[in-house]
Amino acid sequence: MSLNKEKDFGTPAREADTLVTLEIDGFQVTAPAGTSVMRAAAGIGIDIPKLCATDSIEPFGSCRLCVVQIEGARGMPASCTTPVAEGMKIVTQNKRLAHVRRGIMELYISDHPLDCLTCSANGDCELQDMAGAVGLREIRYNPQGKNHLQAIKDESNPYFSFDPSKCIVCSRCVRACEETQGTFALTIDGRGFDSKVSPGQNEAFMDSECVSCGACVQACPTAALMEKSVIEHGTPEHATVTTCAYCGVGCSFRAEMKGDQLIRMVPHKDGKANHGHSCVKGRFAFGYATHKDRITTPMIRKSITDPWQEVGWEEAINYAASELKRIQAQYGKDSIGGITSSRCTNEETYLVQKLVRAGFGNNNVDTCARVCHSPTGYGLKQTFGESSGTQNFDSVMKSDVIMVIGANPTDGHPVFGSLMKKRLRQGAKLIVVDPREIDLVKNSPHVKADYHLKLRPGTNVALINALGHVVVTENLLDEVFIEERCDTAAFAKWKIFIADPRHAPEQAEAVTGVPAADVRAAARLYATAGNGAIYYGLGVTEHSQGSTTVIGIANLAMATGNLGREGVGVNPLRGQNNVQGSCDMGSFPHEFPGYRHVSDDDTRRLFENDWNVILESEPGLRIPNMFDAASDGTFMGLYVEGEDIAQSDPDIQHVHHALRSMECVIVQDLFLNETAKFAHVFLPGSSFLEKNGTFTNAERRISPVRKVMKPLAGYEDWQVTQLLANAMGYPMNYSHPSQIMDEIARLTPTFAGVSYEKIDRLGSIQWPCNEENPAGTPTMHAHEFMRPNGKGLFMLTEYVATEERTTRMFPLILTTGRILSQYNVGAQTRRTENVAWHAEDRLEIHPHDAEDRGIIDGDWVGIKSRSGETVLRALISERVQPGVVYTTFHFPESGANVITTDNSDWATNCPEYKVTPVQVSKVTQPSEWQKQYSDFSKQQLELLEQGTHHA
Repeated sequence: MSLNKEKDFGTPAREADTLVTLEIDGFQVTAPAGTSVMRAAAGIGIDIPKLCATDSIEPFGSCRLCVVQIEGARGMPASCTTPVAEGMKIVTQNKRLAHVRRGIMELYISDHPLDCLTCSANGDCELQDMAGAVGLREIRYNPQGKNHLQAIKDESNPYFSFDPSKCIVCSRCVRACEETQGTFALTIDGRGFDSKVSPGQNEAFMDSECVSCGACVQACPTAALMEKSVIEHGTPEHATVTTCAYCGVGCSFRAEMKGDQLIRMVPHKDGKANHGHSCVKGRFAFGYATHKDRITTPMIRKSITDPWQEVGWEEAINYAASELKRIQAQYGKDSIGGITSSRCTNEETYLVQKLVRAGFGNNNVDTCARVCHSPTGYGLKQTFGESSGTQNFDSVMKSDVIMVIGANPTDGHPVFGSLMKKRLRQGAKLIVVDPREIDLVKNSPHVKADYHLKLRPGTNVALINALGHVVVTENLLDEVFIEERCDTAAFAKWKIFIADPRHAPEQAEAVTGVPAADVRAAARLYATAGNGAIYYGLGVTEHSQGSTTVIGIANLAMATGNLGREGVGVNPLRGQNNVQGSCDMGSFPHEFPGYRHVSDDDTRRLFENDWNVILESEPGLRIPNMFDAASDGTFMGLYVEGEDIAQSDPDIQHVHHALRSMECVIVQDLFLNETAKFAHVFLPGSSFLEKNGTFTNAERRISPVRKVMKPLAGYEDWQVTQLLANAMGYPMNYSHPSQIMDEIARLTPTFAGVSYEKIDRLGSIQWPCNEENPAGTPTMHAHEFMRPNGKGLFMLTEYVATEERTTRMFPLILTTGRILSQYNVGAQTRRTENVAWHAEDRLEIHPHDAEDRGIIDGDWVGIKSRSGETVLRALISERVQPGVVYTTFHFPESGANVITTDNSDWATNCPEYKVTPVQVSKVTQPSEWQKQYSDFSKQQLELLEQGTHHA
């Protein structure tokens, strides 16, 4: 059995109310009605030869290798497409079947290169396996006859090769692209002997609509589609199951190795979040982990204008600790703090916040969720009693109508996006609320939004209120759910508030720009179509009223009864791999792990007794407060693990000034990132391949992260934090991350039943996991909400226009987002071949706005706001509406956050990235900031080289 290729059998057993009894090769078998003969046979250990069948795609019956004989039936039907029936008598092996199968294989092999010994798939090839299984020993056909052996390879994709000479036209790649990924980039072109797999219209893979998810490579039974890493380095020998370190989907992968070298990442079929699917990032973009830019030796310096000095771990840790102690002695206990990482494990994040609270003696700890999903935490905690999404990803397959608000699943969460598209192709309805035309609106094959509510940026609350107004005034409420499950007094107040005519779609239209008729139709569809599910992203949270919008979404779901069962819910699509986990672990300055306030005496006493230290009861500084205090000279030391605040946070010039003002910035990371250029201590980090731990994805799924290779710098990240804690005088003595998880479980009610043993046994666990839910909780709030009285709380959501408004000087609105091939600040993906798809951030601008400014596609344009100015190349696009421009933020030199302002959410300080008034004009040279950035970056690289050479 090979490590990679799909070796499973036919279609899975169908859900059925009845069982049927049949006979296979003389054995009595009972199986659900609708199960394929191949699956039923496999259930009793009979493997029928096959080539075109797998359990991940629908049966096709094209290879004919799996034929069987059925008593009373004509011919030899394909076992993969033939369902079992009561009383069937089936023969899977006899002389006649063996003769037919050998003949079929002989035809395949006659048009296939006989280079098995030198083929990259040798030992990992299903065609080779099946030739042996059917006993093929010779080929009778003339090898000089017509064949495809000279077909030209397609090497255009940076990650995999397509060799048509080895293609058997089984259609598995085509079907995987259609059924699993939903891109429809591949087709079978031609007929008969001339049939061939074709990307697009006979295009190269890189010129087609292929998104390089790898589903076709995974499905291919030969070496026709093969990873270039396997071609170069050979077939892997062993594998470790771990979890992807990119987006919040949390895909499970088999990291397949040859010795200590990672050869490929193969999506794990038992992964509960991805079911064997992947995207271009998780599947292929792992090369950053061993990139030449990795810094693996600790470094220190007195000033950011000094060369870096390479030192040993002990010296670096002691220097960092002595500087933090010196600062506290000079400026006070609250003059230092820490920032946890949403890319690190739960265990590592837990230790950082523990170090700050117990070792630094304050609550000055925050995380990147401050700048993305902190409004989710606030809004859902207030309304539902818990700061998390309500469903698992599979729940979408039971949704009748899906509302996507301020999210772009096919780019930001592509594996879940593929699952959503599958449900939409099955007939679910779609409502998209977004200023921009994302792929789901009409650019995805066979998927089109029923309603695209193209609102003006910054008017989310007005639109959500208008939807709620229709639900209330047209009596589309689920009154039974409200009466049984919600605080009825609060609902009564909300009902009066939302029924006010000022919230009517006709009144809101002037604010949102969305036609009232569309709002009314969308509200009716969501409220009446059956199971209604809401999925939202940063287009909801990154606003001055981000928390208000989250509350409004929760109100809408409660009012229509779309909570507490499969197919419904309120589902935040978390951006980074462990942003949910970083919040769960107590990374906010006002909350201990499990979202319990630091002022709660019982909770604080619980941690004090376990940690053997007195803890502060007052919340600490949020990230923006840290920056302000640094500029004021009162916050002077910062420990940053795995975050790049100097690129990702808004109003970057203010951030850079704050970092320059600090006396000791400690950065723990893989690369000399933008923040590390302002650092005084650099502690080498470890990639997800070099550590043990857990990640928690957007559906609350706690998944295993297992060490694939030794840490290049010698330590896992949790060990580095432990060394720093001990040097600060607060003892930590864990020997394995499982002990940290045991402590988390002991102190956090929602994690009470979590352990490494259980995670390894079950594969993953969705919290809450406790005595009531020992195997986890796929669907939240099934019987009651997690508020003190168990009732959902309706809250008033007054629309307040953002202060960020267009003017004559700044007439356009800039909004930001992500793209499929790149990830967050790009530190990982920019160091892979993914730059082949997206090598720079560009500014999308509507043709009308471009024409008014004399801009053509590809021109350099200046984008200026009240905060700053940068220069990007223009991309003329009708995806944005007139008056709106859009860019990504994956490249630091782009300076997207030079433009974004300090305006933020009223409850959480989440920055308003999505609404920045700007002017755009044609230019011929970089902005002043970009020139300064370039000079500073060159200086820092020189200081790095000087220090390295000196050492």
